Amino acid sequence: MYIVFAIIAFGVLIAVHEVGHFTAAKLLGVKVNEFAIGMGPKIIKKQGKETLYSLRALPIGGFCAMEGENESSDDLRSFTAQKRWRRIVILAAGGIANFIVCFIIIIILTSGAKSFAGTTLTGLVDGFPNEGEDGLMVGDTIVSINGERLYYKEDLDLFLALSKGGRVDLVIRRDGETIKLNRFPLERREYIIDGEPQLRYGLTLNLIEANAWIKFKYSCYSVMNYVRLIRVSLAQLFSGSAGLRDLSGPVGIVDAMNTVGQSSPSIGAAIGNIVSLMAFIGVNLAVVNLLPIPAMDGGRILFIFITFVIEKVIRRRLDPKYEGYINTTALVLLMGLMAFILVNDVLKIINN
Repeated sequence: MYIVFAIIAFGVLIAVHEVGHFTAAKLLGVKVNEFAIGMGPKIIKKQGKETLYSLRALPIGGFCAMEGENESSDDLRSFTAQKRWRRIVILAAGGIANFIVCFIIIIILTSGAKSFAGTTLTGLVDGFPNEGEDGLMVGDTIVSINGERLYYKEDLDLFLALSKGGRVDLVIRRDGETIKLNRFPLERREYIIDGEPQLRYGLTLNLIEANAWIKFKYSCYSVMNYVRLIRVSLAQLFSGSAGLRDLSGPVGIVDAMNTVGQSSPSIGAAIGNIVSLMAFIGVNLAVVNLLPIPAMDGGRILFIFITFVIEKVIRRRLDPKYEGYINTTALVLLMGLMAFILVNDVLKIINN
């Protein structure tokens, strides 16, 4: 059941993205030849007044095929015939749609929250080894870890988990004063709590009452933090601390959603956790598509700026076919990467 729900959730994210492109194109008067959810052979198709609507077999993408998008066209309603700002709006609309929907999802998920955990210390577990003026004290607010700004307890947990060696650079606020604690030892260790040994960082944090304004702020922050997590992940990829084998595609995403569902204590909790993961993946989809990579929306937006500069220099309009050549080549390479990730996802599932 969770696999089916995960596939539907992933399909919804793709549909939202393509609906963003489609809606912007229609509102700006651009002719759309086909609007498709999925890739590969058509399962269902319906010809509208102008646009062919189709559902395709493979839930790994989708597209909004606009007139003259990758080739020359004499149609005044073609994509390439539009002013640059219109083309940029259409290309950015997919990612914007994902951001909006993910924000709405988070608003709904947090609507019943009573409080959120902050980053101000309200207590230290007995036996905490670094309490005092040269360490941490009750009332301290942890502002950042290793240069990463903290807002809620989730940030603290994440960046402590990402730190290596058990030592972190902390910035704390104490009595209005900002204090730096470089190479501060802070790692999970065994504490005796209520007579039972537990692995803890030894910190007790404040609770922020969740009124309507706080819930709105938390939802805005969550979207922003998802973007930050993508930046951190990309930094790990480029630094070599993570590799291509750590990437996941549609199969891996569905498997992750299924795992989250099965590990949840109830069906209601499972759906909530899957939807929460869906919001994170939606922000991923938006950000990755807006990166300046050829064949991606961001790459095409970048190409609009590049052609603007080139056309100003050579004083004539570039043939759109050149952009088409670049995007086609990049798409072939991208499909190759997707094939690698697909095989890798399947192998990870088999090995697990």
